[in-house]
Amino acid sequence: MYSFKCDYSEGAHPRIIKALTQSNLEQTEGYGEDIYTQKAVELLKQRIGSDNIDIHLIPGGTQTNLTAISAFLRPHEAAIAAETGHILVHETGAIEATGHKIIPVGTEDGKLKPFQVKAALEAHTDEHMVKPKLVYISNSTEIGSIYNRGELEELSRFCRENNLLLYMDGARLGSALCCEESRLELSDLAALTDAFYIGGTKNGALIGEALVICRDDLKEDFRFHMKQKGALLAKGRLLGIQFLELFRDNLFFELAAHANKMAGLIRDEIKKAGFGFLTYSPSNQIFPILPDKVITRLEKNYGFYVWSKVDADSSAIRLVTSWATKDEVIAEFIEDFKKAL
Repeated sequence: MYSFKCDYSEGAHPRIIKALTQSNLEQTEGYGEDIYTQKAVELLKQRIGSDNIDIHLIPGGTQTNLTAISAFLRPHEAAIAAETGHILVHETGAIEATGHKIIPVGTEDGKLKPFQVKAALEAHTDEHMVKPKLVYISNSTEIGSIYNRGELEELSRFCRENNLLLYMDGARLGSALCCEESRLELSDLAALTDAFYIGGTKNGALIGEALVICRDDLKEDFRFHMKQKGALLAKGRLLGIQFLELFRDNLFFELAAHANKMAGLIRDEIKKAGFGFLTYSPSNQIFPILPDKVITRLEKNYGFYVWSKVDADSSAIRLVTSWATKDEVIAEFIEDFKKAL
């Protein structure tokens, strides 16, 4: 049984395990004050091309979203998110538990457009309602779509014209940036968003996300927020070592590109067989629509989520490839897919 359920089924890239093992008995400062974290932060600043940013390493994505959004918003302010947004659907109400409402927006492709954000603004008219203040997007999105440069520039411009914060969830940022049509780099994100994070957990690390705060008035006292929300890891070195290893060369992007390539091989074969997809996704998540009888046959050897029912005889499934997915596994899946037909 091989799992295509997620991109964090495996542990970590062997280079990371080696680096963690080699430094295991060293004594370092705690809470991200260690030399490894300091070096990782400086390296990330170089990669992003800016010194005027604050970078904080946080264990997980939900913790990052919870800590950042609750810190950025005042008590009466709210976040706008696509109806598929992770903070809305898959974080157990973490944001709302801090007293910040999430305003859902219906989308066709999981991406927010300026006109949709505008409609949410216009629906909240006065002090009897929460005040929309932060626009939450994820790249890639929860349904595999990505923002290209033009789309992000347009959304960024709208947010700045309307005094809104733009925050990007980057749990699968590596996959998004490695899509050919993205035309975005890390430096662009620092220029176009107020804060974003670089996801390590789903791209070769054991744990860890790197939150990048670009806007000056969001930086103050952020470590206090981290401590209060349980996001300040005592053995912060564990995060620093991993991001050093991911970014000291192109490993982070090589791993993401590999995951995309593996998904692309499956996508091409499903297209050749004449089947469509629930949504257009160039990333490492794909959502093919298949006959239920074919899905049942594939489930004998593979783990994946049946995402939604499409009609009486077919459903959309989610297949997620990872940095560790092997070519031979993809070849076997394609062969089993053909047999299942």
